[in-house]
Amino acid sequence: MNTPLITIAAVVALACLYVLFPVVVHTFRRYSHKMVFRCPETNGSAEVDIDAQAAAFSSAFGRPLLRVKNCSLWARERGCGQGCVKE
Repeated sequence: MNTPLITIAAVVALACLYVLFPVVVHTFRRYSHKMVFRCPETNGSAEVDIDAQAAAFSSAFGRPLLRVKNCSLWARERGCGQGCVKE
């Protein structure tokens, strides 16, 4: 009785490993370095660090959730709406 359940669980685990793991790794690598965006509030360019761990984890369940971890313009615009990552 337990053998079919173990087999099904193993197939599901392998499918997750071969499908989700590459997506998560690709997303982490994509957002793990600084990127240059146009700031919608100042219309200038800003160097932005994206929270790569949150983006990678959320990409396993759909579109990655992009959050700014650090921005070169935060010296004066700390509470910005982070609209640059939505574009």
